Amino acid sequence: MTLPADSRLPLPDFAGLTPEAALTTLDAVLADNRDRLKTLEALEAPGWDQLVAPLDAMNDRLSRAWGPISHLFGVNSTPEWRQAYNAGLPKLTEYSLELSQSAPLYRAYQALAAAPDFSQQSAARQKVVTDTLRDFAHSGVGLPDAEKARFKAISMRLSELQSRFEEQLMDAIQAFGLHVDDLSRLDGMSATARAAAEAKAADRQLAGAWLTLDFPSFDAVVTHVHDRDLREALYTAYVTRASDQGPLAGRFDNGALMMEILALRQEEAALLGFPHFAALSLASKMAESTEAVETFLRDLARRARPRAEQELADLTAFARAQGGPEALAPWDLAYWSERYRDASLGLSDEALKPYFPAPQVIRGMFDRVESLYDVRIEVMDEVAVWHPDVTVYRVAQPDGDTIGLFYLDPYAREHKRGGAWMDECLTRQRLEGQLQLPVAYLVCNFTPPPPGQPALLTHDEVLTLFHEFGHGLHHLLTRVDDAGVSGIHGVEWDAVELPSQFMENWCYHAPTLQGFARHWQTGEPLPAAMIDTLRASRTWQSGMATLRQIEFSLFDLQLHANPPPITTTALLARLAAVRETVAVMKAPAFNRMPWSFSHIFAGGYAAGYYSYKWAEVLSSDAFAAFEESEFAVDTGHRFRDAILSQGGSAPAMDLFVAFRGRKPDLDALLRHEGLIEAA
Repeated sequence: MTLPADSRLPLPDFAGLTPEAALTTLDAVLADNRDRLKTLEALEAPGWDQLVAPLDAMNDRLSRAWGPISHLFGVNSTPEWRQAYNAGLPKLTEYSLELSQSAPLYRAYQALAAAPDFSQQSAARQKVVTDTLRDFAHSGVGLPDAEKARFKAISMRLSELQSRFEEQLMDAIQAFGLHVDDLSRLDGMSATARAAAEAKAADRQLAGAWLTLDFPSFDAVVTHVHDRDLREALYTAYVTRASDQGPLAGRFDNGALMMEILALRQEEAALLGFPHFAALSLASKMAESTEAVETFLRDLARRARPRAEQELADLTAFARAQGGPEALAPWDLAYWSERYRDASLGLSDEALKPYFPAPQVIRGMFDRVESLYDVRIEVMDEVAVWHPDVTVYRVAQPDGDTIGLFYLDPYAREHKRGGAWMDECLTRQRLEGQLQLPVAYLVCNFTPPPPGQPALLTHDEVLTLFHEFGHGLHHLLTRVDDAGVSGIHGVEWDAVELPSQFMENWCYHAPTLQGFARHWQTGEPLPAAMIDTLRASRTWQSGMATLRQIEFSLFDLQLHANPPPITTTALLARLAAVRETVAVMKAPAFNRMPWSFSHIFAGGYAAGYYSYKWAEVLSSDAFAAFEESEFAVDTGHRFRDAILSQGGSAPAMDLFVAFRGRKPDLDALLRHEGLIEAA
């Protein structure tokens, strides 16, 4: 591996890391950082090199101590690593609050901003300072002592509650299992999924199959199994995870946690002078106000609803004609949609999967990125990993110099959090004269490969892979050396999905598909007719899909832009009100979607779930630039240079305008989703 001169790449030692050693390291780093903090707080009128550079170095040491613990909590959540995470999280939260509520540091940053030479600093450094001052204010640094102490107590408690929310959701998923001894009930399920379910049963010394709530297992039932009662059973278990309903009712109930989280967020916002938590959340985002977000969402819902209503009517008519139920239930939607898509377009997941073997898709994705951004991607064999499924890749310049690395952990397994995500391992930044290269974690939960053959992906899983790699590229291809705005740092949350959703467009791009979609056994390329059909399927049931995302987004906004519910009944009433105005399929009374809505109760999307649709406007319009240029090579280079390389060094809107030459236009999204005619 070739590293640029004067660069560093201090990777975690996953082969030798233990929970005990990781906590010992964390304690040592926290103690050392506190000593260094006292020194910094005593300085008079420090400049960038005396203030920001040492703080960046302290933050980097802490990130390298805590990062592996946090990461392994998600991908290898054994009791030992969970205990380490829960022991370390309060320590990290308390230290972070000490830092963000330090009045001497706040005054030092204010002095930096007021210095006569501040305007001569780079735009990136100016943004670091202004962002940091905003974050100080949002951490309660200016509050009276009693209120500052209360703010700290709220933050500590929220950190604990949000961690418990995710933990209980993971526990609920792990605890559920449905034994099916009559294998005829699995008719319709793919051979691969059936083999996996039978293997899970055999692991428990049972005959038949064992069904679980990890998404590949759940999806294999609700999308493909003919047995309607079995689909209903899995659907019921899935939408009641960690709640007071369903087969595990009350065992891992997140209800009380949600109420306390909402109440504490409202109190936190009030302490800082905001009318509600949504206003606090939006203060660091692109959107100007909650009213602007709600207007955007409801306008998009208005455009999508006629199409969604027609889609549901057509699906219901098709199901009836095929001997299905008179009225569709939620556990019928995926099943009949798959059959209707196959009948209407001649396209099904099972027909496509043989053309999407995971290793081939991964390499094809790399080929597309290499041609877009003039980089090279290759396997790194000598790097320690946490599981045999994990592969490490190097991203390099054409001359061979390393740009950064990423770990890819693609398959579902026990003790691994569900979903897909990108997280940072190392941030690109200059530390004591050396350039630290960026490193990312890319995590998915695809169905593992059966013995003797590769994992075969659905097209939705291909989309997920491209999506997460888009986040990874945003982190890896930055050319900013100041940590506060390097990679995804400093990027407004409602713009952070731009690079990821942009990458999804290539999953419908014929030349890209022709490059990697080949039958895993015969090597036959995906037929041109199937590619045309796949491209046409992009708008398949796009109305219902759009309304589903808007339902989640509006519910999130309503929760945080109004006084929080204090009872389950009040929360469900608010959800019902949103569904009444948006959804076209009525959810059953036992549905407890919020109880597993970890994006807003355990992640960073509180009062920000709308970001997915907001950023989709940006990503669709960005891809339209490629379409307009007939995919000229320089368009990819311009996107890399204007968006990916800049990180958070400038406002997201400024970067978008620099690439597109104007502000974003909604029409590209409406066109890509087939909603123009509904406008």
